[in-house]
Amino acid sequence: MEKFGRSQPVKRVEDVRFVTGHGGYVDDVAPKGSLFAHIFRSPVAHGTITALDLDAAREVEGVRLVVSSADLHAAGLTGGLAASQAPNRDGSKGAEVRHPLLAEDKLRFVGEAVALIVAETPEAAKDAAELIELDYDDLPVQGFLAPHVADVHDNVPGNQAVDYATGDAEGVEAALAASAHVVRAEVADNRVMVVSMEPRGCYAEWQGDRVHLCFGGQGVWGAKKELAGLFGLDEGQVRVTHPDVGGGFGMKAKTYPEYVLCAFAARELGAPVRWTADRTESMLSDNGARDLTHEVALGFDADHRITAYHVKTRYNLGAYNSNFGQMIQTHLFARVLTGVYDIKAALLEAEGFYSNTTQTDAYRGAGRPEAIYLLERAMDYAARDLGLDPWELRRKNFIKGDQFPYATATGESYDVGDFPRLLDAVAQAADRAGFAERRAASEAAGKLRGQGLCYYIESILGDPSETAKVEFNDDDTVSIYVGTQSNGQGHETVYARFLADQTGIPMEAIRVIQGDSDRIATGGGTGGSRSVTTQSNATLAVTGAMTEAFAGFLAEKMDVAPGDVSFDDESFRIKGSNAAPTMMDVAEMAREAGRSDLLVHEEKAKLPGRSYPNGAHVAEVEVDPETGQVRLERYTVVDDFGNLINPMLAEGQVHGGVVQGVGQALMENVTYDEDGQLLTASFMDYAMPRAGDVPMIGFSTEPVPSTQNPMGMKGCGEAGTVGSMAATANAVMDALSGAGVARADMPFTPQRVWTLLREAAKDREAAA
Repeated sequence: MEKFGRSQPVKRVEDVRFVTGHGGYVDDVAPKGSLFAHIFRSPVAHGTITALDLDAAREVEGVRLVVSSADLHAAGLTGGLAASQAPNRDGSKGAEVRHPLLAEDKLRFVGEAVALIVAETPEAAKDAAELIELDYDDLPVQGFLAPHVADVHDNVPGNQAVDYATGDAEGVEAALAASAHVVRAEVADNRVMVVSMEPRGCYAEWQGDRVHLCFGGQGVWGAKKELAGLFGLDEGQVRVTHPDVGGGFGMKAKTYPEYVLCAFAARELGAPVRWTADRTESMLSDNGARDLTHEVALGFDADHRITAYHVKTRYNLGAYNSNFGQMIQTHLFARVLTGVYDIKAALLEAEGFYSNTTQTDAYRGAGRPEAIYLLERAMDYAARDLGLDPWELRRKNFIKGDQFPYATATGESYDVGDFPRLLDAVAQAADRAGFAERRAASEAAGKLRGQGLCYYIESILGDPSETAKVEFNDDDTVSIYVGTQSNGQGHETVYARFLADQTGIPMEAIRVIQGDSDRIATGGGTGGSRSVTTQSNATLAVTGAMTEAFAGFLAEKMDVAPGDVSFDDESFRIKGSNAAPTMMDVAEMAREAGRSDLLVHEEKAKLPGRSYPNGAHVAEVEVDPETGQVRLERYTVVDDFGNLINPMLAEGQVHGGVVQGVGQALMENVTYDEDGQLLTASFMDYAMPRAGDVPMIGFSTEPVPSTQNPMGMKGCGEAGTVGSMAATANAVMDALSGAGVARADMPFTPQRVWTLLREAAKDREAAA
């Protein structure tokens, strides 16, 4: 690891400005004198618009603009938002539907944008919205997994957006038929909200025929391209920037209607226009996460080795598919479907449906957590049905060390792994041997205690290429321009530390530049745990190019052969000389020599393949049968992230991810009524985990360096969530199974757990 980083736990340099109130989020950096945008939204989940009267709203003092979709069309803004399509199993494309900037003919979910109001103050804009008269004819509301009652889109009969399959259908069918044991179960994955720390927001301004859009996002280049297309501009006429961003989770990766509408209003009014959502507005209009139901079958031979794995999944796309939507729940799900097990035949059948309950689906880790949650819940159910220790069932089916590189049944190729070693490590760290004593103590106190295991694997995703540019500035600082985007992960610290370790440039002299399409030509943005691995790979490439160029310059200046100049990660060494100039010294020499070409270096690098972080999570819970309250008592993680640049930041990422997964397992749940109205539209109704809900999290690593990048790294951004959902749910089920509960799904709220226990007690009484 010495060659590629010191692996030291460096504290985040950006935290000083964040905790002292000096962060620069959208609301902090919006131009003074900006006008304020407000969105009038649909009050119903499904309806045909019969009339929309904006006249009274336009007369409110301070209101500068009120527009509907008809006004947008009249002004030439006729396009809709971009969307992706996953392939159907028959080779055709999934449903393609128009996603208008403002509702055109129908209302398709509660919170859909219907009209834009721009005013001199937020209060005036909101007052004007109260005067808008919207008439509509109610239409039946289509809920997820409900009987078909109405088509959300006329061109999608039955609301089936995609019918996808991957794997060996015939092989799976034959393997299941020949299996000594087949375990079947239905597993539900509840819908949750993203609820990022900073709600979505943006501002837009024009200079002549050039637009600048600033929003809290996860990459500027997609929005740049989309904005150019919608306004009929060359991409050079569009600048997109991101300031500090308070959480993304994939939800902030796409272009939303509000961003385009602010750009439109700024053009029409000749003034900057800003918009920031409040929390309830975010809950209504942000892309939601998950909401799937799985039917799973696991086949085993007589020795309890897995023969086949068959999954049928139905998932809720919301009213529209996003520019990631269909792809997320199908391709990404399939990539990790087989987990860490030696499964010879697997099949995923996935059906996506439209409903009137949210705008569209989003990440919050979509794909990986669902797949691992499903498999690890199924493994626990199988162990119980087969009468086996769930730890040993997993161990027996692990991919063995001599099987790597291992081609999975769904097409992935895992390069390395040592799963038994991590399982042994987490058993010791979690004190598995002492669990029986702790369970007995809980039972003596009238409580139920359970322990749950999850062994996860994920893959870093997204563009394997990234660009890095290093520039030596006149003020003795160095700028590194990166194509990823921090949403709070600590990139400024990680990238500066990594560059410092490779070049000897003092970390305090390095400035990380991100999120500006004018200053950074290309980039893949942030998502899929790709950032540090891809960006560090690009940094190594630019460091190599810079070192070679500086060495050549020194050789010429010192009149020695190029091979007589070397670099030891801190300074250059010239054969026959005691001189040891640093990178900063050579840059100054180049500046004095008029060699400005040596002051900027840029390289693009591509990873040869994906890396596969993996690890084991163990949760331990105590359940009060009188109230149904579940308390998480212990939590332990042992991860394989390969080589780490900064262990402290990796641990922080895992802590946050674990709490996120625990939140979904124990309390978070998006709820709608039969009319499609969101019942969990504030933090009074939508439960989020707090500090008191989570114990101290034990964390350690057992690195098995990846072979797919020169640093031996593996991503870690989503690892905590991928493991914690199943570990926590399995722990609850372990506790409840002793009371006769056979099957249960998240979230394990007190009411749900109490009800399950009461029903199990009635069943026992009836059977007696």
